[in-house]
Amino acid sequence: MWMIARTVSRRRFLAGSGLAIASLAPGAGARGQSGASEATQADGFRRIAARRGTAELRGPGQVATAVWSYDGAVPGPILRVKRGGEVKVRLVNELPAPTMIHWHGVRLANAMDGVAHLTQAPIAPGASFDYRFITPDAGTFWYHSPLAAADGLDRGLCGALIVDEAQPVDVDRDVVLLFDHWRLDASGAVDPTPGGEPKRGTRNGNAGEHLTINGQPAVDIAVRTNERLRLRLVNAAHGRVFALRVDGHRATVMAIDGEPADPFVPHEGRLALGPGNRLDLFVDATSPADGSVVLLRDEFRPEPALVRLVYAASARPAPRPDPAPLPGNGFPARMDFARAFRLQIPVGEERRGSGTGTDKIRTMADLLSGPQFGPPLFTVNRGRTVMLAFANRTTAAHVVHVHGHHFRLLDALDDGWKPYWLDTLLVPPTLIGRIAFVADNPGKWLVEWRRLAPAQITMAAWFEVT
Repeated sequence: MWMIARTVSRRRFLAGSGLAIASLAPGAGARGQSGASEATQADGFRRIAARRGTAELRGPGQVATAVWSYDGAVPGPILRVKRGGEVKVRLVNELPAPTMIHWHGVRLANAMDGVAHLTQAPIAPGASFDYRFITPDAGTFWYHSPLAAADGLDRGLCGALIVDEAQPVDVDRDVVLLFDHWRLDASGAVDPTPGGEPKRGTRNGNAGEHLTINGQPAVDIAVRTNERLRLRLVNAAHGRVFALRVDGHRATVMAIDGEPADPFVPHEGRLALGPGNRLDLFVDATSPADGSVVLLRDEFRPEPALVRLVYAASARPAPRPDPAPLPGNGFPARMDFARAFRLQIPVGEERRGSGTGTDKIRTMADLLSGPQFGPPLFTVNRGRTVMLAFANRTTAAHVVHVHGHHFRLLDALDDGWKPYWLDTLLVPPTLIGRIAFVADNPGKWLVEWRRLAPAQITMAAWFEVT
């Protein structure tokens, strides 16, 4: 029988920095190996420990899996702050390997971006590092161990960062749903060998493939009739695209990768959630059949239920009207393409140099192994428009993430753009993905890309905004 997990059940608000911490219910967490305090420190920093633990990834009653965790939870605690507020996190490394945190999608100060040797030294076992930055944008973001950093992300080192709008958004419930993908062997342990594409027609892919939502196989959300939910979907699986379908309910996409979008209702309720991407959905609870399914995994037959709405009483006699767009974060309405810096970057090559004849594109593991990064891929003055073309000449899709900036996805002829902002892009096989952004965040920023499953080497380069 399909297991159902409990959803977010409690929230603690911490004094000092204004940062709020929400924890998952006990059934959706992990058992850590140390009892470090979760209280705010005297200097206002929220202490988070990266440490070993165990998690019931296959559901209650199943053999627990050994994981690496933040504060003993998989995923880690939900960090919450208002737009313009300050995040103050002290990461204490209780793991046997160096680590750090990358704040995915946040346009933060460069020194806080969490890239070993480019923005900070790796945090050695037993050491700590203070992350402190202002959050300029409201939206759904996440934090994680950087790729290739001792496989930390594969072992569970991730969590959600929610930046609330300055004024409360008119919804009845705000629920984070963090999706992750695991390869587990027969004993329930994390399988370090590369995995293939999931097989169609099975509930959860290959025998060792497991999808979790908030650390469990599925989630129940208690609702009342005619409530409006804000579901924040986060894909923390770096090698999987999730094909999802909203069932029996009207859902409106309100934001993508944390940034407000022109609201739209997806065709037939179908959604694609790429690695690192986020979607904010407004879902109206207007189907009061107890145990109504709201989210299915669309790529399998039969479709496994991932999220159910469990109805109780009625909240109001009639549904809400169509939602108004979320307030913007101040991104530019226009870009200067005429004076833009333009560059085409090959993706798919998995060797140093990447066919460019230079050492500007390297493997992520190579970049993380020592302090010598080599020259930047390019340097631009602050405020200049950058147009990048990611040329995928392979037969596999690649995912690209640009640090410190959000970008527009350009149309094929560069004569327009899609009506949303992204920080992570999926480039289909044999095609070119073209993006544009204003380089308005000074510092040294990473661009990373990798092939989707089966797991491949992550390639990276960096650029500088002066």
